[in-house]
Amino acid sequence: MPGSNPPRALVGWRLLALAYDLLPVLALWFVVAAGFTAAHGDAVRGGALGLLEFAVLWAVAGVYATLSWRRGGQTIGMRAWRLRVTDAAGGAPGWRALWLRYLVGAIGLLAGGLGFWWAWIDRDRLAWHDRTSGTRMQRIDKPANA
Repeated sequence: MPGSNPPRALVGWRLLALAYDLLPVLALWFVVAAGFTAAHGDAVRGGALGLLEFAVLWAVAGVYATLSWRRGGQTIGMRAWRLRVTDAAGGAPGWRALWLRYLVGAIGLLAGGLGFWWAWIDRDRLAWHDRTSGTRMQRIDKPANA
């Protein structure tokens, strides 16, 4: 039945959105790194402070992603490529599912992108983070007047 299920987002669209989202995340990371540099008096070069900075950078990117997904289902990059995160029923996912999605997505990226490439062989075209968190990435149709 046409229109009953929005089309799934293919891996290529996901990666384009991820690349686009790197820009606002980098801006946030520069602010965080500047704060660490100002507090430390020099660039952080490893040790406990370096681990703390890494954890804060990871958390800031997570806040950006999960807030964006919660407030409309889209990050800036996802808007550009007409993608939206939903729960399995098509509604708004909860915070737990969104943070789980972010955590597993980060692991999938660290594994050489395997978590994303998995969607090519998954029977439902789901990436690791989709399947684990119970979320789905949908491609949104173009508006009729566009």
